[in-house]
Amino acid sequence: MNQTGNNQDFDVNSAARNWRVEATAQPTPSELVTGKFASDVLTPDQLKTRMSKSAFRSLQATAERGETLDPSIADTVALAMKTWAMEKGATHYTHWFQPLTGGTAEKHDSFLNPAGDGVAIMSFSGKELIQAEPDASSFPSGGLRATFEARGYTAWDPSSPAFIVRHANGATLCIPSVFASWKGEALDLKTPLLRSIEALNRAVTPALKLFGASEGTRVTSSLGAEQEYFLIAEEYYYRRPDLVMSGRTLFGAKPPRGQELEDHYFGVIPDRILSFMTDAEMQLYALGIPVKTRHNEVAPGQFEVAPIFEDSNIAADHQQLLMQVLRNTARRYGLVCLMHEKPFAGVNGSGKHCNWSMATDAGENLLDPGETPHENMQFLFFTSAVLKGVDEHQDLLRACVASASNDHRLGAAEAPPAIISIFLGSELSDIYERLASGQGGRGKAAGLMGLGSRVLPEIPIHAGDRNRTSPFAFTGNKFEFRAVGSSQSISFPITVLNAIVAEAVAQLVTDLQARLDGGEELGVALAELVRETYKKHRRIVFDGDGYSDEWHREAEHDRGLLNLRTALDALEHLHSPKNVELFGKLEILNDRELAARQEIMYDIYFKTVNIEGETTEYMAQRQILPAALAYLAALKDVPESRAAAGVSREVGELTDRLYDALQALREQNDALGGEEVHEKAYHMRDAVLPAMREVRAVADRLENLIDFKLWPLPTYRQMLFVK
Repeated sequence: MNQTGNNQDFDVNSAARNWRVEATAQPTPSELVTGKFASDVLTPDQLKTRMSKSAFRSLQATAERGETLDPSIADTVALAMKTWAMEKGATHYTHWFQPLTGGTAEKHDSFLNPAGDGVAIMSFSGKELIQAEPDASSFPSGGLRATFEARGYTAWDPSSPAFIVRHANGATLCIPSVFASWKGEALDLKTPLLRSIEALNRAVTPALKLFGASEGTRVTSSLGAEQEYFLIAEEYYYRRPDLVMSGRTLFGAKPPRGQELEDHYFGVIPDRILSFMTDAEMQLYALGIPVKTRHNEVAPGQFEVAPIFEDSNIAADHQQLLMQVLRNTARRYGLVCLMHEKPFAGVNGSGKHCNWSMATDAGENLLDPGETPHENMQFLFFTSAVLKGVDEHQDLLRACVASASNDHRLGAAEAPPAIISIFLGSELSDIYERLASGQGGRGKAAGLMGLGSRVLPEIPIHAGDRNRTSPFAFTGNKFEFRAVGSSQSISFPITVLNAIVAEAVAQLVTDLQARLDGGEELGVALAELVRETYKKHRRIVFDGDGYSDEWHREAEHDRGLLNLRTALDALEHLHSPKNVELFGKLEILNDRELAARQEIMYDIYFKTVNIEGETTEYMAQRQILPAALAYLAALKDVPESRAAAGVSREVGELTDRLYDALQALREQNDALGGEEVHEKAYHMRDAVLPAMREVRAVADRLENLIDFKLWPLPTYRQMLFVK
């Protein structure tokens, strides 16, 4: 007993005090701009100095305009890459790719090659740059290939720059790549993303021509992904099997204080955390990742970092790197970075808000309303396409963020509901309503806000408020997809957004062209098309409280919107005929590739909950039940009193309940639910999760009764507040 207590006290003290970081010289603002930012990225300027003009122009045509890669320049590019990487200290290279695990993968090869007679050279060929052949048998394929079919290919993506990843003893050249099977089917997240960008460009450029855009205009999607995360002291993490195994706490009583005081949000950043953030930012800057914002989030121990907009393909690469840097850097400060959507019950979880828009290669944001949005028919046209795409593909948007971990967050009073809707804001909603009624014009408009003191300036205000309960909100010149989970890759959600808007734009362009061919003027045809599109899809627009019970009833019963409450409800729709047709005609995913993704998402759901169920059983059997029994035994040595008798009775009853709940969970864990992965997934949701919740409910009550010296786990009070 005493030894356990001493360990608990030592953990608290060491977690709070036993970290030391030696101050390092930070670059000045000018050095940050001229020397640090993108210093570990093979930028176009770096390549330009190392290649012939013709080879560089050819590569730029591929990277910037999507033209077919010229294989003849591969050796030139490879030599430039190798030379630059070696100057940066790299001894190895890797094709860095995004398999269907949701993370990244890499196999390192050395530049060193024996040349005979005890001599070695550093070499890297164009063939090695363009293609590598990893053993792909152990990556998820969703039935696209058998385990014995090990061959897979990684292929260089020239539209995303190579970069250096550093470690304590060296550096590695990372080459962003796609990953495909021997038959050419996509086994990764980047390939369909690149295909969706091409599909969006094919759909949007004809529309821009109607609006007078010049020939050669290219369109891509742009993205800025906010990242929420938790930090806890390392001392606690490794004493929590649930955090180590599943990324979230499967047990934990509510502490006396959580986020009720609302004092953590935007509060003063603790010095230890700020040092970590600064360190991470310097690494991110070197990788060319334009992080802009850092702050405390709502829950204690929760924080956020956000970059500014980039091309969505590069943004997806950078988002994976950002998570990697945060996790690695936290360890230097005696911390562990938790990316799980809901690591702690009772306080807010974490999301990854994806701010999505479309832009031309000239830098024009197609979702920027300008000063007179009611007259900006190009803006209203593309916004209408978004309304149409989201309404027609609610199921797909919900499915692309479906996971066992995100189920703990979506629908709670902290994150958007599982019902997909669009928030437009009062000004834009008013413009559309005026168009729908035939009235036109602009009602509500932005203005200036007085703050009640002559010493304070009048500040410009938006004509519409923000709605934090909306899963898909217009926020000035972009749409914010707030349902994306904090731990997931953003590549598939971006692919879905690109796809549904590409389809909608293409259909609207066809309709508009038919009106023009029929003799209508462009302005008249556009106004009528926007009006009709809004009236048809206005059910998806909702500016109210997405958490309210009234909205749920209205959405389902009055508007006919889908309420796919769990990941499995959503995944049923992923491979529907409608979605197979969408991805197929846009040449993003074929039938087999889409079916494989559905199968993998079911499999990951099953395995995630299965790990959690078995971890819950382990902890309850090996840690919590013994602690309860030890406390009951200790109470027998206490002189008889009403207090001792009462506590003993209550602990005894709860210990019996814990034992019974544990037996029930063990039965469900052993059952697995069937042979097929779909059956197993539903068994996890319908049988294992409820059994886990029952075990936790009893254990959390015991935590508040058992002697602190006997309780085997770091508590929420410690993990959330010791920084």
